[in-house]
Amino acid sequence: MKRLDLTDTIAAISTGLGESGIGIVRLSGKEALSIAEKIFLSKNGRRPSGYKTFTTHYGWVVEDMTTKKIIDEVILTVMRAPKSYTKEDIVEINCHGGIVALRRILALVLENGCRLAQPGEFTKRAFMNGRIDLAQAEAVLDVIKAKTDAALRNSVEQLKGALSKELNAIRGILLELSSILEASIDFPEEEMGQTDTAQLKEELKKVEARLEKLLLGSRFGRIFREGIRVVICGRTNVGKSSLLNALLRQERSIVTPIAGTTRDTVEETINIRGVPVMIADTAGITKPDNLAERKAIERSRRYIEAAQLVLLVFDGSQRLRREDLGLMRRLKHKPVLAVLNKIDLIQRIEHKQIEKRFIRLVEVSAKKAKNISLLEDALVERVCRGDLLPQEPILVTNLRHLEDIKEMQKLIAEAINSLDNNTALPLEFIAQDIKDALRYLDDILGLNCSEDLLDRIFSAFCIGK
Repeated sequence: MKRLDLTDTIAAISTGLGESGIGIVRLSGKEALSIAEKIFLSKNGRRPSGYKTFTTHYGWVVEDMTTKKIIDEVILTVMRAPKSYTKEDIVEINCHGGIVALRRILALVLENGCRLAQPGEFTKRAFMNGRIDLAQAEAVLDVIKAKTDAALRNSVEQLKGALSKELNAIRGILLELSSILEASIDFPEEEMGQTDTAQLKEELKKVEARLEKLLLGSRFGRIFREGIRVVICGRTNVGKSSLLNALLRQERSIVTPIAGTTRDTVEETINIRGVPVMIADTAGITKPDNLAERKAIERSRRYIEAAQLVLLVFDGSQRLRREDLGLMRRLKHKPVLAVLNKIDLIQRIEHKQIEKRFIRLVEVSAKKAKNISLLEDALVERVCRGDLLPQEPILVTNLRHLEDIKEMQKLIAEAINSLDNNTALPLEFIAQDIKDALRYLDDILGLNCSEDLLDRIFSAFCIGK
């Protein structure tokens, strides 16, 4: 990415393009107010340079102050440095949400001295100007992309600095230990005694425990952020489509008594107990009679292979068939939640044979929407491996953060091992392990990151954020 001049005044459309009630063109930089003066005509005749911070003003955007040709009726908002999103002067022009009006106003501010912002450049300036650290900046994108209330809550906690606060606390401990070690190395005549070594080891174990807690939370964090891929599968006419409709609380898949109705894969994303679930209803696995059925079954198998969890559906009103047994064998290495459907009918299926093969069997009636809530509970329990969904605010969701924390934990473990009486190593080795751990920690917070890393992170943002 081209290196940007962060002293420029930038502008971009900060709302989605399309017809809507309002749209926002955002300006940030030292010339934001003076550029606004060239295009904004207030009703009371006052000029933006005289506006107080955090105030809004009614008026019009005009092509120039001579002709006063109106482009749109607007509300102009002023946020003066340093108390703004970027810690720079910010002007936001709230206009009508049509594409033409937004683009005309953006073109006008660009003509009068603004540069078009790059993706994520407003948030990048917030980071570069010290309003937020890099972990908080990345949380902005998580807030935008949150798929459930739980994911949104977690992202907002990250944005508020929950992860940063914990990492800064760990950083403070490591810096103090590093300074103690450096002093001992530089002044060998005051070498650390056994008591000091034991205390150092104890402090490092506390750090290791805090890192482990973050890693444990990361599994839930990744689930909340990315969701889980679930596939409904089974032989034909066991009620897979009815089950999808019951989970969605709406008729999404076509349901008929005719076997093989579903030929194509139907996908939806639903929120189950705060977990985003990308769920797919697949064609029944059976012996194909024609080319269309063969292609549908091949696609079903691909989806099953990629799934993180399979809902294997059985028809409780019929005995197990060869196709059922074949699927049970085929899925023996996949995470499976067995679902016995049609419990509203007389039961003929061999329960014990299914229960012997699978950890959990949930009995439902998709047609009558019976026990669907129990199935949702079982699904979330299986996804979270039996753990309760945590209420802790620190759930590491970012893969970059996760990898850095893992490296930190390895280094701290090595330092602890180096202090062991049986393998005691010179203090220089321990000091280096702690320095390397600090380097990974600073990478998360953005204290020593490269320009290439920043470009990679902020390029994922939309223009205008």
